[in-house]
Amino acid sequence: MSDRDPLSEIERAFDMLGDQFGVTAGTVPTDIVDKGDSFVVHADLPGYDSGDIDVQLADGKTLTISAEHSEESETTDGRYVQRERLQQSLSRTVTLPEAVTESETSAVYDDGVLAITLPKVTDDDDGTSIPVN
Repeated sequence: MSDRDPLSEIERAFDMLGDQFGVTAGTVPTDIVDKGDSFVVHADLPGYDSGDIDVQLADGKTLTISAEHSEESETTDGRYVQRERLQQSLSRTVTLPEAVTESETSAVYDDGVLAITLPKVTDDDDGTSIPVN
């Protein structure tokens, strides 16, 4: 008979896969695309409602995505009552390579994917032309 614990082996395998693909438990998998004039962040949040998701932008460069979901179910079978509670929370903070215009950001959540558009700060001011007499 073996002293191996199959559950801890499964957990170890998930940890190894997460390390290999750069995703750890409790984080939000994200893709950040530089579109030239903006960044678009795609975050996978399947199973969450839009009300479960919180997106914060600090200092024009630090984006934090967090989601929290809880469920409670109750099954009654004769004198036995079984109650199960599920609570999941994920978060991810990324630092963008350039500052973005906070007032022009937008987010859309559709089919488990959050898409956040963050327009870059533009330097429209090319300076002041000083006429020479």
